[in-house]
Amino acid sequence: MQHEFFDRTVFHRIVVGFVIQGGDPTASGAGGPGYTVVEKPPASVQYTLGVAAMAKSQDQPPGASGSQFFVVTAQNAGLPPDYALLGKVVSGLPVVERIGKLGNANEQPTTVVEIQKATLHVG
Repeated sequence: MQHEFFDRTVFHRIVVGFVIQGGDPTASGAGGPGYTVVEKPPASVQYTLGVAAMAKSQDQPPGASGSQFFVVTAQNAGLPPDYALLGKVVSGLPVVERIGKLGNANEQPTTVVEIQKATLHVG
């Protein structure tokens, strides 16, 4: 099944030394797919370098997600187990780390970083 939802979206939030965030179809940080799914992650999950998880607002329950996701660029983000786990970057981590350096003090990208093609392997 191929949906291509994340192809041509941008990273709208870059927190240097913490996370890069994308998946918003409006590129504003306020958009989503129009629905929410809840899949609470295991209490033992750790958000370490390269881990990809679903972003949520603080008022949403643990594991809530729509389309926005983040990739951890810190060795350990120190987040509570509140974010639905997608997986881990297994190829291209140096690119993720380069993107993670492109944010300003307001957590905004200093240049447009667009996802050309996103591929998720389930295994």
